[in-house]
Amino acid sequence: MARIESNIQESEWSRHLAVVVAALLVVETVTGLSILLLPFSVPNQVAVLLHTVAGLVLLVPFALYQIRHWRRYIRLPMTHVKLTGYIALVSTCIAIVTGVVLTVQAMFAARISYGWDLAHIVATFALIASCTPHILVLMIRAFRASPTPPIERLRAAQVRFGQRSAGLTVLLLAVIVVGTVAYPAVDLEHELPEDYSFLYGEDRPFAPSLASTVTGGPYDERVLGGSESCGSAGCHEEIAREWSVSAHRWSAMDAAFVRVQDVMAEQNGAESTRYCGGCHDPISLFSGAKNVFVDDLTNLVGYDEGVSCLACHSIRETDVQGNANYVMGKPDRYLFELRDGKVAKALSDFLIRAYPRHHVETLSHRLFKSPEFCAACHKQFIDEEINQVGWVQLQNQYDNWRKSRWNEPGNPEQTIECRECHMPLTESTDPSRGDEADYNRSRTDGKHRSHRFLAANQFMPLALGLEGAEEQAALTEQWLRGELAVPEIAHKWQEGPAIPLEIGVPERVRAGEEVPIRLTITNNKVGHDFPTGPLDIIQAWVELEVKDQSGNVVFESGQRDESHFIEPGSFMFKAEPVDQYGNLIDRHNLWEMVGVRYRRSLFPGFSDVAEFSFVCPGAPLTNAEAAEGGVRAPIDGSAVGQELVVVPPSGVEELTVTARLMYRKADQFLLNFLFGSDSGITSPVTVMSEAEASIAVGPGT
Repeated sequence: MARIESNIQESEWSRHLAVVVAALLVVETVTGLSILLLPFSVPNQVAVLLHTVAGLVLLVPFALYQIRHWRRYIRLPMTHVKLTGYIALVSTCIAIVTGVVLTVQAMFAARISYGWDLAHIVATFALIASCTPHILVLMIRAFRASPTPPIERLRAAQVRFGQRSAGLTVLLLAVIVVGTVAYPAVDLEHELPEDYSFLYGEDRPFAPSLASTVTGGPYDERVLGGSESCGSAGCHEEIAREWSVSAHRWSAMDAAFVRVQDVMAEQNGAESTRYCGGCHDPISLFSGAKNVFVDDLTNLVGYDEGVSCLACHSIRETDVQGNANYVMGKPDRYLFELRDGKVAKALSDFLIRAYPRHHVETLSHRLFKSPEFCAACHKQFIDEEINQVGWVQLQNQYDNWRKSRWNEPGNPEQTIECRECHMPLTESTDPSRGDEADYNRSRTDGKHRSHRFLAANQFMPLALGLEGAEEQAALTEQWLRGELAVPEIAHKWQEGPAIPLEIGVPERVRAGEEVPIRLTITNNKVGHDFPTGPLDIIQAWVELEVKDQSGNVVFESGQRDESHFIEPGSFMFKAEPVDQYGNLIDRHNLWEMVGVRYRRSLFPGFSDVAEFSFVCPGAPLTNAEAAEGGVRAPIDGSAVGQELVVVPPSGVEELTVTARLMYRKADQFLLNFLFGSDSGITSPVTVMSEAEASIAVGPGT
């Protein structure tokens, strides 16, 4: 029996098929451990490709070898060597099956399954633990046995097997070295233009913006670009579609921003526009496009992507000082990711899905879930470096929220954070769905946070003619009115409009009497001041209309004329900043601002009151009515002070008061300045809330 077993072993050690299978298994094990344990690199990505190809090639020879191997040994008695062989066989089969599944998922699915990946890893370690003693024990036995001719032949067969297997293994692993050296790396130019102006010092290349990079220097524009690939890879299609029409996407192509940036460059020099670039146009800022003697201060990539996917997800640190006070990382891109062509695209997409650890670890982190992350850009100030006078606070959504009723530190069940409002949960098939980091979510909740970033600009998506602009504008209008449901925070705030109105009027008045109207406006749902943002251009105002029972307008306020200007004297939320000479800042020339002469906005949870009054109208009295006690009032309901005529209480029987809170993103004066009064451009107006009340007219009972 021993001689028979020795002959069988000699035959098996000598087979070329065994050498091929052994080499492929070693290559799979070595590359698998490299992928699992070593850091992200070009060699490791080549190892992923080799691991995949070698695994697929292994299928046929492994099946042929194992069938024959099993048939040769099935009749021999069970030993611990045979047992480890069976364990190795099962482990290898599991590793192969899970590897095939993962390969198919990496090629055609949105992501690989972490369950299948874990099974693949466990099977690999089980294979190492079983196959190693299975082979070593046989070799040790042969070299310890008495040197008989059969044993000598067995030893020689084992040595040849080892040499051939090692040689083929080294040859296959050399593919990694060759692939690494041969890979045509994309030549990224992390350099500023030769004529780059360091107006604020060489140690502050991006000033007056507070934005910086981990290297302290510039990035090639392609480093932070390529957002389209996130949606075309079959992975983040839903999120990319949401982002593509959001304010983050068009922050650099915003027509008003582009025009204001040009004016700022003309007045203060191109270097000053870096102040805006950190938030509006980071790709152009970090690539050095905002420089003197440049016709286009925004490069093509920056213009089309604004705050790109990578620009947001690559931020490593933030500071609540604002003015883009963040540190931008430099994401390492996958092989072929920056190359053109269908093959390059397919390979890079495959690598990202097959080797996702680097993608997830570098682009998904807790920082951007915090309000402090948003504060880097959603807080702004002007200082002496900009206006040559001194420090002035501009928009400040972060501190508004921080000091408001919506922030209860340590109590997430009562706190409402930025992302909970502006990135509400939506049903999802995206690979990033689910999140166990939030107190009220889980990894399997099947939702992602919307990347539409709904807020208050219903104007620019339509003006730019972006695909999906109509839907985005409609959703923004619903958002402004407080009509969009956010189920996960519904229990934290009241239902109804974001800024509701409440009308206070007398129940009954006489013709000729002064009619007081008291309108209470409350910041119900907004997590910061309302309105917020650049209050020198944003307008929110009350439109009031009073009609009699026949539909005749007897009093109005807040109307717009044919040129889209709001009636002077209207009750309005906005700010009127001034320069150092007291001149109004009305062209969004904030770089000249030193203070504010007027500001009106609503802090979260607070109310303001708009008061109006007019004289109740009527008709001339007859002698009989005069004898019964008529009164004198203006016949047209105009303000007191005009010549009065005698009116009866019976001329007007009822008054209907309608109040509307109106909102538009940009006032008409600015739009006319930027684009010309003949352009026909005007900002759409949203009716945020509406209230109505009736007043009886006549003598009381």
